[in-house]
Amino acid sequence: MQPSLWLALAGAGVLISFTPGAGAINTMSNSLNSGFRRSIWGILGQQAALVVHILIVALGVGVLVASSPVAFNVIRYAGAAYLVYLGIRQFLHRPDLDQGKAAALRNEPAFSMFRRGLWVNLLNPKAVVFFLAFMPQFIRPDQPLLPQYAVLSATVIVIDILVMWFFFAAAARSFQRFTHDARGQKVLNRTFGALFVGVGVLLASIH
Repeated sequence: MQPSLWLALAGAGVLISFTPGAGAINTMSNSLNSGFRRSIWGILGQQAALVVHILIVALGVGVLVASSPVAFNVIRYAGAAYLVYLGIRQFLHRPDLDQGKAAALRNEPAFSMFRRGLWVNLLNPKAVVFFLAFMPQFIRPDQPLLPQYAVLSATVIVIDILVMWFFFAAAARSFQRFTHDARGQKVLNRTFGALFVGVGVLLASIH
């Protein structure tokens, strides 16, 4: 990949990663509940989903998903339902100042966080459609494809990890002061719950 093309790819990757969405909300929620360092597990789950999306598009399956209203809508509504479920669960979560329970929440298994991050990004067919439109701009069909897809994938994933961890997860630390009392916890739970539900509804309603 030519340096000028890679710079354009990196710039686009930064803009995409900074666009608020379900991944950013999930990352901030993980950072608040489990801490900045451990939020990386949810971020890695989200990147695993990005790899799957890139593979789907690279193998040509993305064209089928984008052109099949039934397949697209099944995945879209499943993803929306999952986000709404996460939002309702977060919204209804009761404030808990018990130190033992708080410690258990902060020690959520890494695989649980990874799996949630995976599903949050995986159940988003719009990502497939987006990559279907995005990736061809940086792929030259007359050149070997595998190295190009490898560079594209690595660039997008590294940028997304950096933005998610050092921007969204770090930004969530400023809300830590709200976790020390019941009222603050309720505000945070309802805020992030409403955001999850809002993104889910948006995913289901926008065509």
